[in-house]
Amino acid sequence: MADRILRTQFFDGHSSIAKPVSEGTDMFLELDGHGPHYAQLIRALKGAILDGRLATGTRLPPTREFARELELSRTTVLAAYEQLRAEGFIEAHTGSGSYVAPLQIDPPLLPAKPTVEPPSRYAQRARQVRTPGIATKHRGLRYELQYGHSQINPALSGLWGRELARAASYTPPYIADIQGLPALRKQICDYLAHRRGIRASPDQVMVVAGTQQAVALTARVLLDEGDAVVLEEPHYFSLYQALVAHGARICPVRADAEGLVCTELPQVSPRLVCVTPSHQFPSGAVLSLPRRLELLRYAEKHHCWILEDDYDGEFRYDARPLAALRSLDEGDRVIYVGTFSKVLFGTLRLAYVVLPVALVADFINAKYLSDIASPGIEQAALAHFMEDGGFERHLRLARKELQARREALIEGLRQHAGARVEITDHPAGMHVAVWLRGYDHARAEALIELAHGRGLGLYSITPLYLNPPARPGLLLGYCGLPISTLREAMQLFGQCLDDMDARPA
Repeated sequence: MADRILRTQFFDGHSSIAKPVSEGTDMFLELDGHGPHYAQLIRALKGAILDGRLATGTRLPPTREFARELELSRTTVLAAYEQLRAEGFIEAHTGSGSYVAPLQIDPPLLPAKPTVEPPSRYAQRARQVRTPGIATKHRGLRYELQYGHSQINPALSGLWGRELARAASYTPPYIADIQGLPALRKQICDYLAHRRGIRASPDQVMVVAGTQQAVALTARVLLDEGDAVVLEEPHYFSLYQALVAHGARICPVRADAEGLVCTELPQVSPRLVCVTPSHQFPSGAVLSLPRRLELLRYAEKHHCWILEDDYDGEFRYDARPLAALRSLDEGDRVIYVGTFSKVLFGTLRLAYVVLPVALVADFINAKYLSDIASPGIEQAALAHFMEDGGFERHLRLARKELQARREALIEGLRQHAGARVEITDHPAGMHVAVWLRGYDHARAEALIELAHGRGLGLYSITPLYLNPPARPGLLLGYCGLPISTLREAMQLFGQCLDDMDARPA
């Protein structure tokens, strides 16, 4: 076979390798820009050899010439050639140069195509669950009313930075306890007894990587494919996604102004009932005491478990926070989930679970198989922050600030939207549900798109229902914006409503 000699050139920050001069056509091979130049050159040449663009016997350029044309050092090219020779991709012929080695690839080895079929039933279900697609929809907007965000507090960031630095100096280098740092679990128990009326021992507490991991572990421990799970309607969509992906059979039960309608719970025993009793998501309703007792009796009678998601129970503005459902649980059927992500930082990804005694060992096994343990330095920092009183001080200040922001939002809605909206006024939490009067769902989506174009991030409540509600609504979060900006946002919201009113229905 005649030698096939490559020509090279350098352009726009990438190298390109042309096919043999004798063939008269060009073929381009680009460096990917990631990592050292010699590693980029190795990957580029490997790819060309494996996909057949560089055939067996093709002679590579001399290293000095190659380096000059690529504007790289000769040492870089030599290192790349040496690695390719060591791996068997090229051969060195004394006095002649380097050639593509015979790899006996027939047909040429092409990059693997993405798998068309899901690799497992779990993957198949995860692909099929509905996603509201809100995480990045309005990213970067000036007036972002995304719900679920934690409050931005620069002073807290400074305090937390110092706590982390302090914790890093004394935290042991080995992996923390699977259940969580004992000091943090003790602080959590003290906090829950004081704030939420829950009495638990540190042995019942597990520190996890956010509420979503708590849900995933609960599903892994309690559910087999096809098991029935009661879910509030409406509900938190990520909870729905995790349960469906795990294979649960969802039984939606309506929530009204008093929370979950317990008289509509299924007669056939479910495996799990998921509720947000302190502040129903997304409506904001509080589960009444008679219904709390009824739900606990139901769990005992049907031998099922209750997952209590207390995602923002710390923030109630007309009175002290209500005692948790778990505080009334004499039968030890409630799995209580609380989170630090909402009250501190969304990126902290630390939450906790208070477990029935009968489930502790199984949750420890599931946690170990999931990620062994949660980060130790962050746990140590949080334990000291709570023990030193910093966490309580932060909660008091955050509650006062969030109450002021909520009042600014509602005042702005009443001033600029007026009778065109109906505000679901539950004095708690970190968001407000607003229903649009005289709108259908298509018109509501048009309003959202109009607002988006003007820098205002609005979010529909519809994705939080399995079946769309009779009328459209919005879920407005107020944690991420200061009071002055919230007032501007509500003025802009009113202008958007004005412009929609001018459009034909």
